[in-house]
Amino acid sequence: MAIDEQLPFKPVNIAVLTVSDTRDLASDRSGETLVQRLQADGHHLADRAIVKDDADAIEAKLRAWIADPAVDCVVTTGGTGLTGRDVTPEAFGRVAEKEIPGFGEYFRWISAAKIGTSTIQSRAMAVLANGTYLFALPGSTGACKDGWDEILRHQLDFRHRPCNFVELMPRLKER
Repeated sequence: MAIDEQLPFKPVNIAVLTVSDTRDLASDRSGETLVQRLQADGHHLADRAIVKDDADAIEAKLRAWIADPAVDCVVTTGGTGLTGRDVTPEAFGRVAEKEIPGFGEYFRWISAAKIGTSTIQSRAMAVLANGTYLFALPGSTGACKDGWDEILRHQLDFRHRPCNFVELMPRLKER
């Protein structure tokens, strides 16, 4: 895994969605963690929102961003657990055209080194919808740091070799 410094960096337009019944912008540490990291890495914050743990509300926000050509990628935080209120993966399922199972698998592998078997309680996942990448991370700041620092930072960098998500963007809507 390496960065090819001879290639130009291509910023990605990323929307950040926090799924929570209790957070607002002032108390949303996980969403803020993602915003700080994506901007520090040279990407553009396309939009940011907080919605309640409600599958319909999550789906509506995802559909709006999926339809927006100014949004290349959505990263969500929260709602990936096992309780009755955790419905982010279900909302993702409603909009998904293709699943990216390796994202959740790799996220849990990374998490296992830090939280052990507790990682099996995470339903972190990724899908593709209308040419837009959607990544669902757990609601903790640690999970957001791990997801960004260990996976998304690399896969959303066009210079990352041997391959990355950005180089596929022009072909995601092919039929």
